[in-house]
Amino acid sequence: MLDIRIDSKSYGDQKVLGPLHLQLKQGEVVSLLGASGSGKSTLLSIVAGLDRDWRGSLQLDGAPLQGVHPAISLVFQEPRLFPWLTVAENLRFGLPSADDCGCEVDLLLEETGLHGLGQRLPKQLSGGQAQRAAIARGLMRRPRVLLLDEPFSAVDAFTRMKLQDLLLRIAAHHQLTILQVTHDIDEALYLSDRILVLPAGGGPLSGEFSVPAARPRSRSDAGLLPLKHQILDLLHLAEQTA
Repeated sequence: MLDIRIDSKSYGDQKVLGPLHLQLKQGEVVSLLGASGSGKSTLLSIVAGLDRDWRGSLQLDGAPLQGVHPAISLVFQEPRLFPWLTVAENLRFGLPSADDCGCEVDLLLEETGLHGLGQRLPKQLSGGQAQRAAIARGLMRRPRVLLLDEPFSAVDAFTRMKLQDLLLRIAAHHQLTILQVTHDIDEALYLSDRILVLPAGGGPLSGEFSVPAARPRSRSDAGLLPLKHQILDLLHLAEQTA
């Protein structure tokens, strides 16, 4: 469904990405791992249409993608909610008036566990609630692809697990294709259909792994330990050569 071909992306004289070719299927959850500076967040910015200074091509269902597209939504590491707007107003922000549907807001608040919190300001939310609001805002345009840049890294372990389960429910309900950046291998193994490891300094993928366990998965599935160790070894090697 989503075809990403990056010939080159650099910051000055420093090459960050490319040549790189990724393809994502409809409804697939894919995690990006890699050493610091391997261009994981940059890759999401390119797919989201926020970074135009690169060479290559993006296609959705065979049609070229250029710039920001309503079918692709990005959720950042921090919630980035407007502090002067209520939760409901944050969800509606930037939408054409024709799409300004209160019932859609209510449905998303219900789905993300924020029922009754639509009139609160961001400062009145917990960290987990704020991240739920950010995910709900990312779904307002009914995207087909959801990009996540370490969305659960700033919350405690228990909240993180609840948000991971929320993400899987939302992905299944909306038939979303998800591309997420994470540094947590256990999170990648729990959420993903595939795990991709980016190299530092550009080049093709260092590794690509299919996660064989069917959902629902156990976070303590011993059958995934060999795959975890394989990914750890690859990341350790990437850190040494970065």
